[in-house]
Amino acid sequence: MMIIPAVDIKNGKCVQLVQGKPGTEQVVIENPVEVALGWQTRGASVLHVINLDGAFGNSGENLEIIEDLIRTVSIPVQLGGGIRTKSYAAKLLNMGVNKVILGTLAIENPEHVNELSNEFGSDRIIVALDSKDSRVVVKGWTEKTESSVPELAELFENKGAGGILFTNVDVEGLMEGFDVRPLLSLLEAVEIPVIYAGGVTSLDDIKKLSQTSVYGVVIGSALYKNRIVFEDALAYQD
Repeated sequence: MMIIPAVDIKNGKCVQLVQGKPGTEQVVIENPVEVALGWQTRGASVLHVINLDGAFGNSGENLEIIEDLIRTVSIPVQLGGGIRTKSYAAKLLNMGVNKVILGTLAIENPEHVNELSNEFGSDRIIVALDSKDSRVVVKGWTEKTESSVPELAELFENKGAGGILFTNVDVEGLMEGFDVRPLLSLLEAVEIPVIYAGGVTSLDDIKKLSQTSVYGVVIGSALYKNRIVFEDALAYQD
């Protein structure tokens, strides 16, 4: 299981939000590039970078910072947030992003997943399925669909996605742990790698995840608030 630090960027800074809501910043660090380099120095094998301004509608915001971050670190970067068109996804992949994370774009245009997978390789395409009240939500978690995570995961596996990022919005950023059952249902539905995010607060949570077949876990607030020591979490990395 991969231990993946989150670097969420908003207004040019590294932040942590509660349940993705603007105005709930609990951690604000001035230089996201230095933060990313710090995780690499401490042993991270991959970084999870989210352009929060992009997720909230301003895709071009923070792009220079993201380019600088990719040039500075030597480990792979998976990037999401505001990737609303196939051409923008292609631009990011050509820019050096290792994997793009597609949310709203994938759900509104599933064929784009197939097209991007064919052009760049399925291993570079992750589909984000964010769940609130057992339904997938889109557009920065502001709109709820009628679909469940397992059914959409099966669809995107068939469309050529190389992985699924599953975020449990109900517990994201609350630092209260999580229910593993929705993840287990997803893992039963697909064979492609699944990365989990949401509510990971303690080493016990990481241990619980390590006992499943999940490919990786994204950790944000718990690392930035020192609830989990990154080096201790790496003990559970395969």
